Order: sequence, then C-alpha cells, then structure tokens
Amino acid sequence: MTILYGLVARGKTVLAEYTSTSGNFPTITRVLLGKIEDKDMKMSYVYDQYVFHYIVENHITYMCMCDDMEKRRIPFGFLEDIKQRFQATYGERAQTAIAFAMSEDFGRTMHKQMDFHNGSGADAFAQVNTKLDDVKNIMVQNIEMVLERGEKLELLVDKTDKLQSQAHKFEKSSKELKNAMWWRRVKLYLLIFFILAFALWLITSLACGFDYKGC
Repeated sequence: MTILYGLVARGKTVLAEYTSTSGNFPTITRVLLGKIEDKDMKMSYVYDQYVFHYIVENHITYMCMCDDMEKRRIPFGFLEDIKQRFQATYGERAQTAIAFAMSEDFGRTMHKQMDFHNGSGADAFAQVNTKLDDVKNIMVQNIEMVLERGEKLELLVDKTDKLQSQAHKFEKSSKELKNAMWWRRVKLYLLIFFILAFALWLITSLACGFDYKGC
C-alpha cells in the first residue's frame, strides 16, 4: 500500500497539499470537499482500486489518497499524524487562513510523514495511534454515491510516477537494511575485540600477578 496524496482544507478551501505522483486526483478531491459535511467525522470513499480517506475535526478536513482499499489503519495513522502536527503548528490560524497559505511549509511536513508512513515502521505507529476497532467502524462508500445526477469523475494516476515512487521506497528500504547490517558487523567486531582484550588481560594477570610485579 502506498499513500500517494495528502491535503488539509477548511471547507472547500485547500490550505496545504502534497503528492508523490502526478494525476488529476486534486480535481477529484475538490469535488469531494464540496460533498463532505462540516462536522467531526471519519470516512472513506472508494474509486476503483484507489481510496480517499479523510478526517474532519474542528471544521478542518485532513485527507489522503492511497492505492489499496484493504489496508486502512496506516492511512488513518498518517491522517492522525498530520492532524496533530497541523493543529500544533497553526492552531486557530487555520480557521481564517487563505487558500494554500500553509502549503509550502506544511507540504514539506506531509512529504516527510508520507515517506515515513509508506515505510516499514508505519504499521507499528498506526497500532499505537489508531485503534483497529475504530478503523473497522469507519464508513466506506463508493465515490459514485455522492455524485449528482450526470456528474462524472475520471481518476487519472501517472503509473510511471507511481512506479518511481515504489522504486524509491525499495531503494530506501535497501539502504536501511544495508546500514543495519553494517552496524551489526561493527558491534560483532567490537565484541570480539573486547573478548580478546579481556582474555589477554586475564592471562597476563594470572601469569604476572594483577599488579604485574611478577613480570
């Protein structure tokens, strides 16, 4: 599962957004923002194999799009993460800010946290911050159910960018594994060194005495 896109909005006004790929999903989210009720809630909209998850709290919407409808704890863990960071950083300023006022600064935060939640440690974070039962009870609805008669949306996602994102994720995981193996070897060599040093000290101490006066 990969989180591809994230945004923070007040009603229809987008305050910040970030995407790791290209496509027309920002257009889709603008339509969805017009359909979301202004009350605290959590919900998911399904579009083919893609899912738009969102949280509304204190009139602010936190939304992301991912490419797997089965895994829900990780994307909601991501949303809880950026929600807490956004509230801590901007507080009540979000209630009056103009469109994209936080996009440059908070876009970088979403980029960083998206990389984290797309990584290997994301599920452990989500387990702590997102209760499984709460996620299971979140309503999932087909996106077509909220469209007006005659209204049609076509989601386009650049597969090349998606593959590049997955390749970057694999490269990052490989680098982390390589670093972990390197540190393991260093620790092993240090352990062997200290064992040999202790053995040498013990042998010389037994032969010469602990004060070395016998040598």
